[in-house]
Amino acid sequence: MLEGKALVLDSDMPVKMQIQAMTFASQALDLYDVFDCKSIAAYIKKEFDGRYGSGWQCVVGSNFGCFFTHSQGAFIYFALETLNFLIFKGGSSASPAS
Repeated sequence: MLEGKALVLDSDMPVKMQIQAMTFASQALDLYDVFDCKSIAAYIKKEFDGRYGSGWQCVVGSNFGCFFTHSQGAFIYFALETLNFLIFKGGSSASPAS
């Protein structure tokens, strides 16, 4: 399990939700091979959708980049073991008024 190995790199989530994210990641690593990032991400997404409502996205890997819009209070980026985890709930981008 977790045992203080996770390092939060950036987040705007409440602390309780951050801990839940790292717990789900740790559980996924217990269930799946570290190279099976797709299954790890799917597990975390399913858990977040079930606990906090649908619309969550999860990216897992050792080398990736991204650009996204997220809902306020619904973003965390952390490292655990050899992987980085990006979990966020998509936000709507405001359209410019015409």
